Amino acid sequence: MAEALLTAEGLTKRFGGVYANREVSFEVGRGEIVGLIGPNGAGKTTLFNLVTGFVRPDSGRVRFAGADVTRLRPDRLCHLGVARTFQILKPFPRLTVEENVMIGALARGGGMSRAREAARRCLALVGLEHKSGVLARGLSTGQRKRLEMARALATQPQLLLLDEITGGVDQPSIPGLIELVGRLRAEGVTLLVIEHNMRVIMGLADRVVFLHLGEKLAEGTPQAIASHPEVIALYLGRQHERS
Repeated sequence: MAEALLTAEGLTKRFGGVYANREVSFEVGRGEIVGLIGPNGAGKTTLFNLVTGFVRPDSGRVRFAGADVTRLRPDRLCHLGVARTFQILKPFPRLTVEENVMIGALARGGGMSRAREAARRCLALVGLEHKSGVLARGLSTGQRKRLEMARALATQPQLLLLDEITGGVDQPSIPGLIELVGRLRAEGVTLLVIEHNMRVIMGLADRVVFLHLGEKLAEGTPQAIASHPEVIALYLGRQHERS
């Protein structure tokens, strides 16, 4: 594996008496795409929240580019080069697509002119330049996914965490989103991706981490995870085993 850009060490988070994550450890190498899979309630989004500073762990550490960033706020992590998207899409509906992305760019400073330039570059990268003047509330779900990526990219991340890139998207739009993720890696972005669609994960990820009830049960190549007995029994089902 390449040099570790992100390292999670024994991350644990409880809500009352329930463990959302329990002693979860993994690494994401610089330039990798790592998939994060598991049933609903497995703790995937909580893990994203721990890594990006939206929630503090009860124990464990997060390292980014070799530095301990466990206690940093999301805005500080953003300045260091960590960005994310959210499963529930919440663009600013009364702002244009370009203005939405400018907000991400302004998080890095540099003024309005530079933010507008960065927004246009990011919109071109995700294929939304033709929608730049449209109000965000008029976008389809697939277009909102692209907008969310563009806004995150405008912060100039080294590491981008994508939460459910194909969730709620119509089937014809999925190949374009997969191609976009590959293009982001070609731009030098390292990616950690939550995704339920195993076909998407098989086509994108270098490695996959499988969570169940907050714990990491398996990690390996997509092929190894797809044939892992516990993953089949708990997530993929018997039909996958026979196929």
